[in-house]
Amino acid sequence: MKKTLLTLAVTGLMICACGSPKQKEVAKAELPSAVNQIQRGELLVATLGCNDCHSPKVMTPRGPVPDPDRLLSGHDSNEILPEYDPQAVGGYVLFNMNSTAAIGPWGTSFAGNLTPDATGIGFWSEEQFVKSIKEGKYKGLDNSRPLLPPMPWEGYSKLPDEDIKAIYAYLKSIKPVKNIVPQAIMSGT
Repeated sequence: MKKTLLTLAVTGLMICACGSPKQKEVAKAELPSAVNQIQRGELLVATLGCNDCHSPKVMTPRGPVPDPDRLLSGHDSNEILPEYDPQAVGGYVLFNMNSTAAIGPWGTSFAGNLTPDATGIGFWSEEQFVKSIKEGKYKGLDNSRPLLPPMPWEGYSKLPDEDIKAIYAYLKSIKPVKNIVPQAIMSGT
């Protein structure tokens, strides 16, 4: 009796796991809408901490928080970085107060503008965005320089394409912010 019940239970689980052709049709028909894709992208942007580096900050009693008027607009083009002694930095990485600029052995990198403004990703195609994350290509262009630290694209490259496309959809839906981010300053230049 126990053996029969176990066999029935295993068979039932296998049928549920494999699914019927009808179940597969229903699953395909319930693909996420554009609104759900944008909501998924918003969740991923929040979870992955994109605002940590790509948003200028404002000071609050609880410390710095992303400036709601400049969310994901990258390093503020008006901010002047202070002088520093490269010998004192050694093998360390320096960040500005907004965490939008980083200085390290590679040089100085600035967080990009991810808003849909022309100074951000306004003219990027979805394919460019996916390539930038999956392959670490600047502006998602072949033969461009690699994305620089501290951008953790290597980890994000493991995301499914659908999630990267959801992030892109969300970024294209937010308020455009005009901000021309400075070019990276490569070490030795």
